[in-house]
Amino acid sequence: MKNNMMKKLLTMTLACAMTLSLAACGSKAESLADSSADQNTAAPTETDAKTYKVAVIKQLDHASLDEIANAVTAELDQISADKNVKIEYEVTSGQGDQTILKQLSDQAIADGVDAIIPIATTAAQIAALSAEETKTPVVYAAVSDPETAKLTGIDYVTGTSDALNTDFIMDMMFAQNPSVAKVGLLYSLSEPNSAKPIADAKAYLDTKGIEYVEQTANTNDEVVAAVSALIAAGVDAVFTPTDNVIMAAELAIYEDLAKNGIPHYTGADSFVRNGAYATCGVNYTDLGTQTADLAYTAMTEGMDGMEDYYLMDGGIITVNTDTCALIGKQADYACFNSMGEVVEVTTTKD
Repeated sequence: MKNNMMKKLLTMTLACAMTLSLAACGSKAESLADSSADQNTAAPTETDAKTYKVAVIKQLDHASLDEIANAVTAELDQISADKNVKIEYEVTSGQGDQTILKQLSDQAIADGVDAIIPIATTAAQIAALSAEETKTPVVYAAVSDPETAKLTGIDYVTGTSDALNTDFIMDMMFAQNPSVAKVGLLYSLSEPNSAKPIADAKAYLDTKGIEYVEQTANTNDEVVAAVSALIAAGVDAVFTPTDNVIMAAELAIYEDLAKNGIPHYTGADSFVRNGAYATCGVNYTDLGTQTADLAYTAMTEGMDGMEDYYLMDGGIITVNTDTCALIGKQADYACFNSMGEVVEVTTTKD
C-alpha cells in the first residue's frame, strides 16, 4: 500500500523558456447517465460527458519509448469506448533535454491535466517534481529502478517498472557461447536505468572470472565511437541494459557489431528490432497498456490503494534473425529454446 509520507525528490534547477499548450486529442465518448435521473431523461450529449485530460511525456524519441506511447494512447482510446468517458491526451517529447521535460511537465500542471504519464526515468522524476504541489497523479512507464530513482513512498506517484533480469541475459550469453572470455558493457552514465543492471552484470562476470570492458556514451556519435573501441578491444559479446541513449543509436551500431561477429545482448525487444542480437525482457506494448489502465484508475478512484510501482513480467526471448545471418554460424540460438519462449524478429527502421 502506498503511504502518505513524501520522500524528498531530487532538486533540479531547470530554466523554463517555452510555453506549450496541451492539445486535446480524444476519442468519441458520452457521459454516464446520472443514477438519480428519471428513466425518461434524454441521453447526455458529448458536451455533457465526463472528460479526463492526460499528458503523455516521452523522455525522448526512439523505438522503445514510441512503442510505449502508442500502447498508452491506444489503451486510453479503448477505455474511452469501453467506459463511455472522454479522454483527451497529447503525446510530447522532451528530446532528451531536462529543461524541455520540465517545461512540458509544468505546462501540463498549468493546463489542469488529470494525470501525467511520463515515459522513462528522468521524465518521471521531473514530472513528480512538477506535481509536488498539486498532487496531480503521475503514473510513469518504464522506470527500471524506482527506488534508486527516488520515486517510491510518494502518495501521488505510481507506475510500471521494466526491471531487467540481468543474470538471465548473462546466462543466455554463455549458453550461446560458453567460450566468451571478454564482455563489453555499453551504456550511458546519464541513464539511471543502467546503473543497477550494469552493477549486476559486473558482479556476475566477476563471479565467473570473466574480463569486461566498459564504454560509456551520451550522444549518437559517442555511441558509435564506443562501439568501435569495443570492437578494437576484441570483446566476444556486448551487453546493454534498458538504456535510452544507446537505444537511440542502435540502428547506427548493430551492423558493425554483427559483421565483427559480436552479438549485442540488450534490455528490450525494441533494441532487437533495431538490429541488436537478443534479449529477454518486458514487452513494451503490454507495459504501455497496463500503464494506461493504472492512470485511469488513479484518475477515477484515487491512489490510496495503489502500490508504489508494478513490476512487469518478462520471460520472452527475442532474437533478430537478420543479425544472426550477419554474425554467421556462431550465432546459433537454438540453445535458447530450452530457456523460454523464443520470438524471431527482423530489423526494422522504426
